[in-house]
Amino acid sequence: MQAEIDRTDRQLLRALQDNARLTSGELAEMAHLSQSPCWRRVKRLEDAGVVRGYHAQLDRRAVGLGVMAFVMVGIDHQTEALSVAFEEAVCGIPEVVLFHGISGPADFLLVVVTTDLDAYSELLQRRLHRLPGVRQVQTYFSLQEFKGRIGGLPV
Repeated sequence: MQAEIDRTDRQLLRALQDNARLTSGELAEMAHLSQSPCWRRVKRLEDAGVVRGYHAQLDRRAVGLGVMAFVMVGIDHQTEALSVAFEEAVCGIPEVVLFHGISGPADFLLVVVTTDLDAYSELLQRRLHRLPGVRQVQTYFSLQEFKGRIGGLPV
C-alpha cells in the first residue's frame, strides 16, 4: 500500500536523499517545522517503508571498480524452481549491484561492477554463463555516467 505523502514529506525526502546526515534541527529548519513534528514525520515515513535505510554513497572508481556493465540475461524455460535458483545465485554475486526482472527479449537485467575488463571477463566466464538456466548473455559497457546512484558496492 502506498503511503500518503504531502508536500512537506516530499521536501523532507528530497533533503534526506541529498544528505542523510542532516540533523533533525536542520531538517526541521528546511521544512519550516519545529524539531518534534519533523522527527515524527520522518519516523512515520520510516515506519511506512518509504525511507528504507540510510547509506553512504561511494564513488565506485575511488574504490577500484572501474568497469560498469549492463548485462541482459535470457534463461530457458522459466519454471518457478529455475527462476528461484537463478535469483538466489545472482543475489550471491557481490559484483551484481542491481538485479531486475524485465520485459522484452531478455528476462533479467544485471548491473555489474568490476575492477577492470579482465575481471569482468573472468566473472562472465566463471559465474554468469554458469548460472542456472542461462540461455543468452549480452553485455553493454557504460562509457560515461550522467546520472544515477548505485549502492551496495562490493568493497
